[in-house]
Amino acid sequence: MIELLQDYWKPFLYSDGHQITGLAMTLWLLSASIFIGFLVSVPLSIARVSSKCYLRWPVQFYTYLFRGTPLYIQLLICYTGIYSLAAVRAQPVLDAFFRDAMNCTILAFALNTCAYTTEIFAGAIRNMAHGEVEAAKAYGLTGWKLYAYVIMPSALRRSLPYYSNEVILMLHSTTVAFTATVPDILKVARDANSATFLTFHSFGITALIYLMVTFALVGLFRIAERRWLAFLGPAH
Repeated sequence: MIELLQDYWKPFLYSDGHQITGLAMTLWLLSASIFIGFLVSVPLSIARVSSKCYLRWPVQFYTYLFRGTPLYIQLLICYTGIYSLAAVRAQPVLDAFFRDAMNCTILAFALNTCAYTTEIFAGAIRNMAHGEVEAAKAYGLTGWKLYAYVIMPSALRRSLPYYSNEVILMLHSTTVAFTATVPDILKVARDANSATFLTFHSFGITALIYLMVTFALVGLFRIAERRWLAFLGPAH
Protein backbone atom coordinates (compact mmCIF):
# COMPACT_ATOMS: atom_id res chain seq x y z
CA MET A 1 0.00 0.00 0.00
CA ILE A 2 2.77 2.45 0.96
CA GLU A 3 4.76 1.61 -2.18
CA LEU A 4 1.64 2.09 -4.30
CA LEU A 5 1.07 5.55 -2.84
CA GLN A 6 4.74 6.48 -3.25
CA ASP A 7 4.71 5.53 -6.92
CA TYR A 8 1.24 6.69 -7.94
CA TRP A 9 0.14 9.55 -5.67
CA LYS A 10 1.10 12.15 -8.27
CA PRO A 11 -0.69 10.38 -11.18
CA PHE A 12 -3.73 9.88 -8.95
CA LEU A 13 -3.84 13.57 -8.12
CA TYR A 14 -2.58 15.65 -11.02
CA SER A 15 0.19 14.41 -13.34
CA ASP A 16 2.35 11.49 -14.41
CA GLY A 17 5.16 13.85 -15.41
CA HIS A 18 4.04 14.19 -19.02
CA GLN A 19 0.36 15.10 -18.95
CA ILE A 20 -2.52 15.94 -16.63
CA THR A 21 -3.96 12.80 -15.03
CA GLY A 22 -6.09 11.52 -12.20
CA LEU A 23 -8.15 13.89 -10.10
CA ALA A 24 -7.12 16.99 -12.07
CA MET A 25 -8.24 15.38 -15.33
CA THR A 26 -11.52 14.18 -13.84
CA LEU A 27 -12.31 17.65 -12.48
CA TRP A 28 -11.46 19.19 -15.84
CA LEU A 29 -13.80 16.79 -17.67
CA LEU A 30 -16.54 17.46 -15.14
CA SER A 31 -16.14 21.24 -15.17
CA ALA A 32 -15.94 21.56 -18.95
CA SER A 33 -18.91 19.30 -19.65
CA ILE A 34 -21.08 20.83 -16.92
CA PHE A 35 -20.23 24.38 -18.03
CA ILE A 36 -21.03 23.71 -21.69
CA GLY A 37 -24.09 21.65 -20.85
CA PHE A 38 -25.45 24.35 -18.53
CA LEU A 39 -25.02 27.16 -21.04
CA VAL A 40 -26.71 25.24 -23.85
CA SER A 41 -29.49 23.82 -21.66
CA VAL A 42 -30.86 27.24 -20.65
CA PRO A 43 -32.14 28.22 -24.13
CA LEU A 44 -33.04 24.59 -24.88
CA SER A 45 -35.21 24.39 -21.76
CA ILE A 46 -37.10 27.47 -22.89
CA ALA A 47 -37.62 25.89 -26.30
CA ARG A 48 -38.65 22.64 -24.59
CA VAL A 49 -41.67 24.31 -22.96
CA SER A 50 -42.54 26.46 -25.97
CA SER A 51 -46.03 26.24 -27.41
CA LYS A 52 -44.48 26.23 -30.89
CA CYS A 53 -43.99 22.65 -32.03
CA TYR A 54 -41.11 23.48 -34.40
CA LEU A 55 -39.13 24.64 -31.36
CA ARG A 56 -40.32 22.03 -28.89
CA TRP A 57 -40.11 18.83 -30.95
CA PRO A 58 -36.42 18.99 -31.98
CA VAL A 59 -35.39 19.59 -28.36
CA GLN A 60 -37.69 16.82 -27.19
CA PHE A 61 -36.11 14.43 -29.70
CA TYR A 62 -32.61 15.42 -28.59
CA THR A 63 -33.31 14.87 -24.89
CA TYR A 64 -35.10 11.59 -25.62
CA LEU A 65 -32.15 10.36 -27.69
CA PHE A 66 -29.43 11.20 -25.19
CA ARG A 67 -31.38 10.16 -22.10
CA GLY A 68 -32.45 6.94 -23.77
CA THR A 69 -28.98 5.69 -24.73
CA PRO A 70 -26.01 4.87 -22.47
CA LEU A 71 -23.25 7.45 -22.10
CA TYR A 72 -20.72 4.73 -22.88
CA ILE A 73 -22.27 4.21 -26.33
CA GLN A 74 -22.42 7.96 -26.93
CA LEU A 75 -18.71 8.23 -26.12
CA LEU A 76 -17.82 5.41 -28.48
CA ILE A 77 -19.80 7.04 -31.28
CA CYS A 78 -18.09 10.40 -30.70
CA TYR A 79 -14.63 8.88 -30.28
CA THR A 80 -14.52 6.22 -32.98
CA GLY A 81 -17.83 6.26 -34.85
CA ILE A 82 -17.89 9.81 -36.20
CA TYR A 83 -14.21 9.79 -37.16
CA SER A 84 -14.74 6.64 -39.22
CA LEU A 85 -16.92 8.64 -41.64
CA ALA A 86 -15.04 9.70 -44.77
CA ALA A 87 -16.96 12.99 -44.93
CA VAL A 88 -15.66 13.93 -41.47
CA ARG A 89 -12.04 13.06 -42.27
CA ALA A 90 -12.27 15.06 -45.50
CA GLN A 91 -12.91 18.29 -43.56
CA PRO A 92 -9.69 19.61 -41.93
CA VAL A 93 -11.49 21.22 -38.96
CA LEU A 94 -13.65 18.16 -38.22
CA ASP A 95 -10.70 15.83 -38.80
CA ALA A 96 -8.58 17.70 -36.25
CA PHE A 97 -11.44 17.90 -33.74
CA PHE A 98 -12.54 14.27 -33.76
CA ARG A 99 -9.00 12.96 -33.87
CA ASP A 100 -8.44 14.36 -30.37
CA ALA A 101 -9.68 12.06 -27.60
CA MET A 102 -10.23 14.95 -25.18
CA ASN A 103 -12.47 16.80 -27.61
CA CYS A 104 -14.57 13.70 -28.24
CA THR A 105 -14.90 12.94 -24.54
CA ILE A 106 -15.98 16.44 -23.55
CA LEU A 107 -18.41 16.55 -26.48
CA ALA A 108 -20.07 13.29 -25.43
CA PHE A 109 -20.23 14.32 -21.76
CA ALA A 110 -21.57 17.81 -22.56
CA LEU A 111 -24.29 16.50 -24.87
CA ASN A 112 -25.33 13.93 -22.29
CA THR A 113 -25.52 16.24 -19.29
CA CYS A 114 -27.15 18.96 -21.39
CA ALA A 115 -30.04 16.61 -22.21
CA TYR A 116 -30.72 15.85 -18.55
CA THR A 117 -30.22 19.46 -17.47
CA THR A 118 -32.62 20.68 -20.15
CA GLU A 119 -35.37 18.46 -18.77
CA ILE A 120 -34.61 19.56 -15.19
CA PHE A 121 -34.89 23.25 -16.06
CA ALA A 122 -37.92 22.68 -18.29
CA GLY A 123 -39.69 20.93 -15.41
CA ALA A 124 -38.89 23.85 -13.11
CA ILE A 125 -40.31 26.30 -15.64
CA ARG A 126 -43.54 24.30 -15.94
CA ASN A 127 -43.92 24.17 -12.15
CA MET A 128 -43.60 27.90 -11.62
CA ALA A 129 -46.50 29.50 -9.78
CA HIS A 130 -48.93 31.01 -12.26
CA GLY A 131 -49.37 34.05 -10.07
CA GLU A 132 -45.64 34.78 -10.20
CA VAL A 133 -45.72 34.97 -13.98
CA GLU A 134 -48.92 37.00 -14.04
CA ALA A 135 -47.47 39.50 -11.58
CA ALA A 136 -44.43 39.96 -13.84
CA LYS A 137 -46.69 40.52 -16.84
CA ALA A 138 -48.65 43.08 -14.85
CA TYR A 139 -45.43 45.03 -14.47
CA GLY A 140 -45.00 45.02 -18.23
CA LEU A 141 -42.48 42.19 -18.57
CA THR A 142 -43.05 40.11 -21.70
CA GLY A 143 -41.03 38.04 -24.14
CA TRP A 144 -37.34 37.64 -23.43
CA LYS A 145 -37.46 40.09 -20.50
CA LEU A 146 -40.01 37.89 -18.74
CA TYR A 147 -37.69 34.90 -19.05
CA ALA A 148 -34.50 36.81 -18.28
CA TYR A 149 -35.71 38.64 -15.17
CA VAL A 150 -38.37 36.36 -13.67
CA ILE A 151 -38.85 32.87 -15.08
CA MET A 152 -35.28 31.62 -15.52
CA PRO A 153 -33.84 33.04 -12.25
CA SER A 154 -36.71 31.44 -10.33
CA ALA A 155 -36.48 28.16 -12.27
CA LEU A 156 -32.72 27.89 -11.80
CA ARG A 157 -32.98 28.45 -8.04
CA ARG A 158 -35.72 25.87 -7.66
CA SER A 159 -33.74 23.39 -9.77
CA LEU A 160 -30.72 23.37 -7.45
CA PRO A 161 -31.58 20.16 -5.50
CA TYR A 162 -32.21 18.26 -8.74
CA TYR A 163 -29.30 19.78 -10.61
CA SER A 164 -26.93 18.80 -7.80
CA ASN A 165 -27.86 15.16 -8.42
CA GLU A 166 -27.05 15.57 -12.11
CA VAL A 167 -23.63 17.06 -11.34
CA ILE A 168 -22.78 14.19 -8.98
CA LEU A 169 -24.00 11.61 -11.49
CA MET A 170 -21.87 13.32 -14.13
CA LEU A 171 -18.85 13.06 -11.84
CA HIS A 172 -19.40 9.33 -11.54
CA SER A 173 -20.03 9.04 -15.27
CA THR A 174 -16.58 10.42 -16.06
CA THR A 175 -15.24 6.97 -15.23
CA VAL A 176 -15.98 5.92 -18.81
CA ALA A 177 -13.40 8.44 -20.08
CA PHE A 178 -10.70 5.77 -19.95
CA THR A 179 -12.45 4.17 -22.94
CA ALA A 180 -11.16 7.08 -25.02
CA THR A 181 -7.69 6.71 -23.44
CA VAL A 182 -8.20 9.85 -21.35
CA PRO A 183 -6.09 9.45 -18.16
CA ASP A 184 -8.73 10.12 -15.52
CA ILE A 185 -8.75 8.66 -11.99
CA LEU A 186 -10.00 5.26 -13.10
CA LYS A 187 -7.40 5.05 -15.88
CA VAL A 188 -4.64 5.66 -13.33
CA ALA A 189 -6.15 3.01 -11.03
CA ARG A 190 -6.24 0.47 -13.85
CA ASP A 191 -2.61 1.21 -14.72
CA ALA A 192 -1.59 0.92 -11.06
CA ASN A 193 -3.44 -2.37 -10.73
CA SER A 194 -1.79 -3.76 -13.87
CA ALA A 195 1.66 -2.78 -12.61
CA THR A 196 1.34 -3.83 -8.96
CA PHE A 197 -1.55 -6.36 -8.89
CA LEU A 198 -2.81 -4.57 -5.77
CA THR A 199 -6.40 -4.57 -6.96
CA PHE A 200 -8.11 -3.74 -3.67
CA HIS A 201 -5.71 -0.92 -2.87
CA SER A 202 -5.73 0.59 -6.37
CA PHE A 203 -9.48 0.75 -6.71
CA GLY A 204 -9.98 1.48 -3.01
CA ILE A 205 -7.93 4.67 -3.36
CA THR A 206 -10.02 5.54 -6.43
CA ALA A 207 -13.26 5.07 -4.49
CA LEU A 208 -12.01 7.31 -1.67
CA ILE A 209 -11.08 10.09 -4.10
CA TYR A 210 -14.51 10.00 -5.73
CA LEU A 211 -16.13 9.91 -2.29
CA MET A 212 -14.27 13.02 -1.13
CA VAL A 213 -15.08 14.93 -4.31
CA THR A 214 -18.74 13.94 -3.98
CA PHE A 215 -18.86 15.15 -0.38
CA ALA A 216 -17.30 18.46 -1.46
CA LEU A 217 -19.87 18.92 -4.24
CA VAL A 218 -22.75 18.06 -1.91
CA GLY A 219 -21.47 20.61 0.59
CA LEU A 220 -21.18 23.34 -2.05
CA PHE A 221 -24.72 22.71 -3.29
CA ARG A 222 -26.07 22.72 0.28
CA ILE A 223 -24.51 26.14 0.81
CA ALA A 224 -26.03 27.35 -2.47
CA GLU A 225 -29.45 25.99 -1.53
CA ARG A 226 -29.37 27.69 1.88
CA ARG A 227 -28.53 30.98 0.20
CA TRP A 228 -30.78 30.95 -2.86
CA LEU A 229 -33.68 28.83 -1.61
CA ALA A 230 -34.07 30.47 1.78
CA PHE A 231 -37.26 32.20 0.60
CA LEU A 232 -38.94 28.79 0.39
CA GLY A 233 -38.35 28.09 4.08
CA PRO A 234 -40.65 29.01 6.99
CA ALA A 235 -41.08 32.69 7.72
CA HIS A 236 -39.29 34.05 10.79
